[in-house]
Amino acid sequence: MAVTKKPKITLERRDVMTTILRERGDALLVTGLGSSTYDAYATGDHHLNFYLWGAMGGAAMIGLGLALAQPKRRVLVITGDGEMLMGLGSLATIAVEKPKNLAIIVLDNQHYGETGMQQAHTGRGVDLAGIAKAAGFAATGTLYTAQQLKTWLPKIHKAAGPLFASIKVTTNPVPMVLPLRDGTAIKHRFREALLGAKAFE
Repeated sequence: MAVTKKPKITLERRDVMTTILRERGDALLVTGLGSSTYDAYATGDHHLNFYLWGAMGGAAMIGLGLALAQPKRRVLVITGDGEMLMGLGSLATIAVEKPKNLAIIVLDNQHYGETGMQQAHTGRGVDLAGIAKAAGFAATGTLYTAQQLKTWLPKIHKAAGPLFASIKVTTNPVPMVLPLRDGTAIKHRFREALLGAKAFE
């Protein structure tokens, strides 16, 4: 049986984040802990960014809750492969709920970036997009190139979901840029930007 050679990974995570968020419009954004949070903040802080500093494995479920509560708004969850691996069960729940406005994007460098860059399961054959497809997501894909990302951008922002994209990125280091770390302040800022003054009535 012939082994299919996988494409070389060339995409840079912060460039990918910038490309995706450039066209976000009024979409709500949830970022997983670690690098995806740093990347989103470095791209440009936004009051509709919900930075997840902890709760590893919870990003997709927080996104699901937002998508169900705000069905007229696009919800983007951008996280890493380690965080997504810890929350694999969420993919089944999302697939069952079928939120049309939810897109899950994994920036997959195939390593656990927050604990020492050990090789992650995705670097050893685990196919996150395949798991999402088997669960019942409306659209799934694994992206390696800038052209593939360009093709997927309209899907990420507008296609009926739930949608799952695993975007393979390098392990090249980038400067760490830290957003606000006060969870209560992040929550209040996000709620007020989304709901206005009535959020605190």
